[in-house]
Amino acid sequence: MSSMTKSNLITSLVQEMPPSGIRKFFDYASGQEDIISLGIGEPDFTTPRAVREACIRALEEGRTEYTPNAGLLELRESIAGYLNTSYHLDYDPVHEMMVTIGSSEALDLALRVLINPGDEILVPSPCYVSYSPITGLCSGTTVEIETSAHNGFKLTAAELESKITPRSKLLILSYPSNPTGGIMSYDDWLPIAQLVEKHDLVVLSDEIYAELTYGAKHVSFASMPGMKERTLLISGFSKAFAMTGWRIGYVCGPEQLIKPMLKIHQYTVMCAPILGQIAAIESLKPHGLESKDRMMESYNERRRMFVTGLRQIGLTCHEPQGAFYAFPSIAHTGLTSDQFAEQLLKEMNVLAVPGTAFGQSGEGFIRCSYATSVPKLEQALERMQQFMQRL
Repeated sequence: MSSMTKSNLITSLVQEMPPSGIRKFFDYASGQEDIISLGIGEPDFTTPRAVREACIRALEEGRTEYTPNAGLLELRESIAGYLNTSYHLDYDPVHEMMVTIGSSEALDLALRVLINPGDEILVPSPCYVSYSPITGLCSGTTVEIETSAHNGFKLTAAELESKITPRSKLLILSYPSNPTGGIMSYDDWLPIAQLVEKHDLVVLSDEIYAELTYGAKHVSFASMPGMKERTLLISGFSKAFAMTGWRIGYVCGPEQLIKPMLKIHQYTVMCAPILGQIAAIESLKPHGLESKDRMMESYNERRRMFVTGLRQIGLTCHEPQGAFYAFPSIAHTGLTSDQFAEQLLKEMNVLAVPGTAFGQSGEGFIRCSYATSVPKLEQALERMQQFMQRL
């Protein structure tokens, strides 16, 4: 064992797990001078001052203890009130909710609780990079449902139904979408909800970008008729509240699903960090919500400027209605997504993520985050224009 030669040392599930398609670009760019990164899904805002000050006060008061496994009750009650006011959702903070280490832990727990070996997990694609690898770790099979730019990357009932088999168990929804910026309306959701009921599916609705919509207000899938009792709603504070490093997420759903998730959470992480929870409570107070709204206005300005810029340099780009990503098509250049992203990085020092990092249906696209400063976005567009002219 000391020489680590055992051939079966690492489980086959982990050996088969592909490395993140985003990671290699960041590895190449790290340490490079003058890189403009459009790659990372992280706000360029600092957590608002009042939130930071609330944590400093808590530290000085010696608030360094464990919290209840499900999270501070005050935070759960604040989240319940916020979801009710914002999205017409009614959750019991004691039995139907738990606080997690980012929305990522909530996703991991949900899949571990729900998947048996061989279960099929339906995922509209292109989609967030983690769904498929975690499904594989749980011995499930991911079934991608291809969405397309011509209808704003919406999931349609016809596409969903064509992929359902007797082994289909779970539908993962992620709207507003990372990477496409697509959103779904009440009318879009209605036929999907009918199929979910007809085929007795469970739904995992990742709504981490719920606050980040431009024009149309976010409609939570859990608010659709009959869907609350078969949906796990996952969200958190990282994106809209500029709190990525605080690692506070949450999951809401039927008690029969929250209870087993809490069981794993108790054994693995105990509870989310108390200071992050205190920060989250503060961010849901009126001044915190005002800060969130100001950040939203800024993203909207950048979105309009950046998408217009992409179109002007010759990249077709559907209008992203949510999140903070543009997903332009590069298909007409004759390069693959990987080739385009690699050459753009090496020749122009602009980091964008190839669409294939988000599933095979992302081929022909790149993902660009506009959660960065306007001067950097302008500079990135200038460099991309030079790159397009060379091509």
